[in-house]
Amino acid sequence: MPRLIALLYDPVLRIIEARGQSRWRAEVLSRAYGRVLEIGAGTGLNLPYYPDTVEEIVLVEPDPHMRKRLTRRANETPRRLTIVSADAAPLPLGAGEFDTVVTTLVLCTVPDVPAALSEVRRVLKPSGVFLFLEHVGDAEGSRRFQWQQRLEPAWRRVAGDCHLTRRTVEAITRAGFTFEWLHAEDLPGPLRIGSPVVRGAARILGIENR
Repeated sequence: MPRLIALLYDPVLRIIEARGQSRWRAEVLSRAYGRVLEIGAGTGLNLPYYPDTVEEIVLVEPDPHMRKRLTRRANETPRRLTIVSADAAPLPLGAGEFDTVVTTLVLCTVPDVPAALSEVRRVLKPSGVFLFLEHVGDAEGSRRFQWQQRLEPAWRRVAGDCHLTRRTVEAITRAGFTFEWLHAEDLPGPLRIGSPVVRGAARILGIENR
C-alpha cells in the first residue's frame, strides 16, 4: 500500500493543486526564510515555491517510496538541499537550528501530533516561524464532521493513515505557539470531505519576534 500511495500521490494532488491549492502553497511558503526544515516532504511538491530568502532546505521524509520520488525532484532543483530519513518525532536534529519549519498536509498522518509539534518548537530558533497548510475536521456537530467521523476508519486505510477529524489549530495553540495569521478555506475539487484546510504562520508564544 505505501508504494501505491507514493505512485498515486502526485496524480491525485495534481487535480487539487490545479483548482487552487497551489496558490495556497505559494502564499504560505512565500514567508519562508533562512535555514528551512520541511517535515514530511513527500514527493517534493513544495520545492518550486520556496523564495530566494531561503538559504538551505532540510527535507525530512520517513517513507522510502516517497523519498525515492523526492530525491528525483530534489536533484532537479538548483538549491542547497539535504534529505533526511526520519519520522516527525523524534527528529534527529539539534535544538534551535532552523529559521523556518514547514508542514503541508502532514499533521493529518503523524502518529502523535503533540509530539510532532513539540519537535517543531524545539528545532525552531526563538525568532523562527512555523508555516503550515493542513486539512482539519469541520466544526463539531456539523453534517460534514459527522460524515468525516463515519468515513475516517476506511479513509485511514486507503490514504496512508490520514485522519479527517483532527483539531490541528487547537493542537498548535496547545504546543505553545501564537498565530501571526490564520486562514481556513474549503478544499478545492472533489475531495471536500477533507475540508476545511487551514493555512498560516505561527511563532513561539512569549518570544520577542524579529
